[in-house]
Amino acid sequence: MSAVLNETAQRPLLSVRQLNKHYGSFVAVDNLSLEIPEGEFLTFLGSSGSGKSTTLSMLAGFETPSSGEILLAGRSLVNVPPHKRDIGMVFQRYSLFPHLSVRDNIGFPLTIRKVPAAERKRKVDAMLKLVQLEEFAHRRPAQLSGGQQQRVAIARALVYEPRMLLMDEPLGALDKKLREELQDELRHLHRRLGLNIVYVTHDQEEAMRLSQRIAIFSHGKIVGLGTGYALYQNPPTAFVASFLGNSNFLPVTAQGNAAGTFEGNGLGMRPTPGISQGQGLLLMLRPEKALALSPSEARSTPLPAGWNELSAKVTELLFLGESQTCSVVTAGGTALTVKALSSAALALRPGDEVKVRWAIAEACIYDSWSADDLKKANSVS
Repeated sequence: MSAVLNETAQRPLLSVRQLNKHYGSFVAVDNLSLEIPEGEFLTFLGSSGSGKSTTLSMLAGFETPSSGEILLAGRSLVNVPPHKRDIGMVFQRYSLFPHLSVRDNIGFPLTIRKVPAAERKRKVDAMLKLVQLEEFAHRRPAQLSGGQQQRVAIARALVYEPRMLLMDEPLGALDKKLREELQDELRHLHRRLGLNIVYVTHDQEEAMRLSQRIAIFSHGKIVGLGTGYALYQNPPTAFVASFLGNSNFLPVTAQGNAAGTFEGNGLGMRPTPGISQGQGLLLMLRPEKALALSPSEARSTPLPAGWNELSAKVTELLFLGESQTCSVVTAGGTALTVKALSSAALALRPGDEVKVRWAIAEACIYDSWSADDLKKANSVS
């Protein structure tokens, strides 16, 4: 009996199996499989055209898969209409009824489901309290701010207690400060309700701020899946490294040594399976993992064991409030960025010679891309 209970507890709430969506010859979603456990906040992150919103639309029932399966708690959703899927949906455009009050907008899903008036009032009151809009219950959408309207849309999606909430760039139209406030509210709402949320965004910071896991989309596929921390610290591919956060890429050629490990162009590299002599590679380093030292600082501070050092010249310094960045170019012509907290002032100027240092263990190693791919990666960064 306990084995059966344990299997039930581990069963994912939502399973996507070999999902495809084609528009003629264009492949929008390409053989995608994914499992979402009960209570998770998962974000689909990707650029326009990557397949994230199309996937969300198929989960919601607004798009029909070309092939594949979608299961919610073991039940197939492929031929189930949107209003019978037990899934709530929140859009970037709030889609509120302008002629209805806040209360009636929130209660609309209950009205069309013919929920009795007393129960409908109780549930709408609970939602008004949850999104802190009790005093605005009788206003029309046009009398509300953008953030308040989005709260109404969220309450309307939650009022009939769906198993899952889908959100398609719901905060994209808001200014930065309000967006961050609503991100915090969404995170707290998720914790209080234990509700599954699948969230679509192209904003990396938003994905990191909200999610328990992030699925990174590219060309209709999930190319990275994991916690924000894991994807940032150890990106599975150079593309994921370039897309999530800022990255420095150094093209190197693997050179064997007597110890059987490899160095690239004289730079130490952390152990990486499958590297062969003469292989072209990319060394990826996050800007905040590097240090930029003046020649005098470098002379007075011996290079620690397990660190690399490159000579470079400063091209630009930028003050960004809590942090500052130093752009440099190496003797070989590779542009790099070093990031430091503003409290650790970089006493450098454009044209200064510097030594760029980093711990070997902090840099990831990937198969080399073409020169064009490297330019694209650096432009995404």
